[in-house]
Amino acid sequence: MSTRRRSRVRIAARNERGPERAGVEAVSAAPSVEAAWRSHRPYLVNLAYQMLGDVGEAEDVAQEAFLRLSRADASQIDDVRAWLTVVAGRLCLDQMRSARARHEQPDESGALDVTQSREVDPADRVTLDDEVRTALLEVLRRLSPGERVAFVLHDVFQMPFEEIAEAVGRPVGTCRQLARRARAKFTGASPRLADVSDSQHQVVTDRFITACANGDLQALTAVLDPTVWGVGTVLGDFAPPPQINHGADEVATNLLRYLGHGATLVTGPVGEPVLLAFAERRLFAVLVLTVRDNLILKI
Repeated sequence: MSTRRRSRVRIAARNERGPERAGVEAVSAAPSVEAAWRSHRPYLVNLAYQMLGDVGEAEDVAQEAFLRLSRADASQIDDVRAWLTVVAGRLCLDQMRSARARHEQPDESGALDVTQSREVDPADRVTLDDEVRTALLEVLRRLSPGERVAFVLHDVFQMPFEEIAEAVGRPVGTCRQLARRARAKFTGASPRLADVSDSQHQVVTDRFITACANGDLQALTAVLDPTVWGVGTVLGDFAPPPQINHGADEVATNLLRYLGHGATLVTGPVGEPVLLAFAERRLFAVLVLTVRDNLILKI
């Protein structure tokens, strides 16, 4: 990372401290902010969700970050995505610290409970592996706010420690130690939690989430293998047979139709190869992706 870029991020981190509230109109005030909203909002919601564990709070953090972007001096920002990441990381850190000060634990229910449904009995929904879920809950409770931010930004989203230092307001060496301590806690809790993220898989997942969020059929088709299989299953005693789709065009078309407009997709708990789909902040679907050669082979 160049010195010039570090200085830009530092300026961005200072400039983001704008008014706390504004109307939604501010987000779409400038074309550049509107384009950034379409391109980076899914990523930002997912990032905040990994730290806060609640999709509603994650969406609030993303909106606040974009409101601050709309007030910032665009000429001082070289990398909008990096700027937003720094802002969101700082907002999440402040929120977690505030929760601890009130003697509260962050709400992990949105990140871990996949039993909620709009139509299906909760007892019939797919749940994550009990051992992994229990281990993850315990580890999340043990991580300090700084450890969680450093760990998620670096190990899950591959953000350089120099930029993480800007987000958390600590030296680079301290951020490395925070991530190392968090990683050690995950490794000790369960071997399956040790292999947190594969960068190739993360890139494909980000493209998939962005395409779905924007309803972009062409972009979604591009991230699917031409021979992709899509298998949709509803659980329950009287559930219909699985719906099977084959081929990138068919899978992409039916997936966008199923998710509908306004669905929020986030990656599941660290260590689990799943996506969670929310509508109006309620979970309604779990998607499991099989990735090979930078393309999705099965959903």
